[in-house]
Amino acid sequence: MEMSWDDLRTVLMLVRHQSLAGAAHRLGVNYTTVARRIRRAEMSANQVLFERLTDGYRPTEAARLIAEHAEEMETSERAMARHLLGADSELAGDLTITAPPLLIANFLTPVLSDFTKAFPRVSLRILATNKRLNLSRMEADLAIRASSEPGDTLTGLRLCRQERASFANFDLAKKITANPEAPINWIVYSARPDVPDTISPEFPNNRVHMCFDDMVAMIGAAQAGLGVVRMPVFLGRTSAGLVQVPVLKPQNYEDIWVVGHPDVWPSRKLRAFRELLVMHFKKNQSNFIC
Repeated sequence: MEMSWDDLRTVLMLVRHQSLAGAAHRLGVNYTTVARRIRRAEMSANQVLFERLTDGYRPTEAARLIAEHAEEMETSERAMARHLLGADSELAGDLTITAPPLLIANFLTPVLSDFTKAFPRVSLRILATNKRLNLSRMEADLAIRASSEPGDTLTGLRLCRQERASFANFDLAKKITANPEAPINWIVYSARPDVPDTISPEFPNNRVHMCFDDMVAMIGAAQAGLGVVRMPVFLGRTSAGLVQVPVLKPQNYEDIWVVGHPDVWPSRKLRAFRELLVMHFKKNQSNFIC
């Protein structure tokens, strides 16, 4: 049986995602290409690899066996790519960085600008997401993330520690200062839908006014004067129209790290980006703590 790597990888992706659309998205092709490769793989194997169901594709034992071996090949391919990137001494080519969207928008853009000016032959790809991408699978070359530690399998460098506090717009902040015993409306995150439990005792009347599932929306609500928001200090200080209010004493929050796979960490491109990153955080560390 002879099967191309494209077909083997397509079988692997369809086993993982169990839909043409999911496999196509991961492979960066259209679903008709996935269907054509699966038919070709089945002809090469001379057997059915997937049961076509109304809710997706169910892999047969033969498909799972092929996927198991394809996964080993994928792991070897990625290890080779990581080692090649780690040994790369050129300041050219692609470099993929992932970081939380609000950290990019409110703090990291000067680093991106300085890097592209200094190294115009490097093509930066920025993945703005709060998801923890898999660096072993090379979903990104470097990740900037808030975390208590980088992770056992990754190499990491702590960029700064940070705190969180309470913020409101100017008018609401003045009202809170003038009358601490008046009711205080809180805008909270859906994952933590209650009023913070460490509110200063001089502000006794607190209630949840609105609950959001997105921090950008929460910032907008705070800017409109709809309530007080607990957020990282850097975010409050870099969001127009917001000021810190003493309702909530500053609290320790997760440190910010830059992490990468040990195989790619020595790359000259990655090292150059980290150097600019470290300089920027050292220069602006006061933005992260009260």
